[in-house]
Amino acid sequence: MSDVLIAADELASRLGEVTLLDVRWTLAAPEAGHPAYLAGHIPGAVFVDLHHELADPTRPATEGRHPLPAIEDLQRAARSWGVTAGRPVVVYDDSSGMAAARAWWLLRHAGVADVRVLDGGLKAWTGEREAGSVAPADGDITLAYGAMPVLTADEAAALPAAGALLDARAGERYRGETEPIDPRAGHIPGALSAPTTENLDAAGRLLPAEQLRERFLALGVDPSRPVGAYCGSGVTAAHTLLALAAAGIDGALYPGSWSQWSNLTDRPVAVGSAP
Repeated sequence: MSDVLIAADELASRLGEVTLLDVRWTLAAPEAGHPAYLAGHIPGAVFVDLHHELADPTRPATEGRHPLPAIEDLQRAARSWGVTAGRPVVVYDDSSGMAAARAWWLLRHAGVADVRVLDGGLKAWTGEREAGSVAPADGDITLAYGAMPVLTADEAAALPAAGALLDARAGERYRGETEPIDPRAGHIPGALSAPTTENLDAAGRLLPAEQLRERFLALGVDPSRPVGAYCGSGVTAAHTLLALAAAGIDGALYPGSWSQWSNLTDRPVAVGSAP
């Protein structure tokens, strides 16, 4: 798990050795992250705007709510955060890694090899905080997508027949009982309900690796066959991929997720608790 997570005490001992990114964002309050960052953050942390820097909100709805940004835009943003070749990156949020995992996955996908998520998020940090903005020296990182597997809508549709497609949203959204934001309710036919919140303990930390592995196997994941994940817009599904990685299981992200699928009117929709 040390390949994907870092504990608060280890981070405290290594603050001067890492590029630290604050990725506070939630769907319920998408604009609240930056004011909260300014009020107090881990010393040296640079704020990252998930909606505008870790996604491209200018794309049409048929590409989803959080399409991946163009690589040149991500590289420009990453350099402005101070991301430098050969220097480890640590990301955190105040939602148990649900938003920070997007930065983890996206930077890994773009070729940054050493990226870890603060286990437990900001709640796990007991050290001092600083207020205001941090303006780092520009980084020199060169990025290129392709280091992490991704799924198109067609590939997500076909995956259940070949392996396991995990739906990381809350169970009621999977079952189609409610849909607060996207145009249709339900799930991709054949997908398995696997709410991301169930990867966490009561303190908001990832479960131990063996417990995560047992959970995924019980859901129907076979590590020898393909595994993919989606959510509403490709954000919390990255957290499921983080949990899979911690358990030693490779997985692919469907970036368009339900926000894309439900906007493609020719795509079928399943409802209820069965895949």
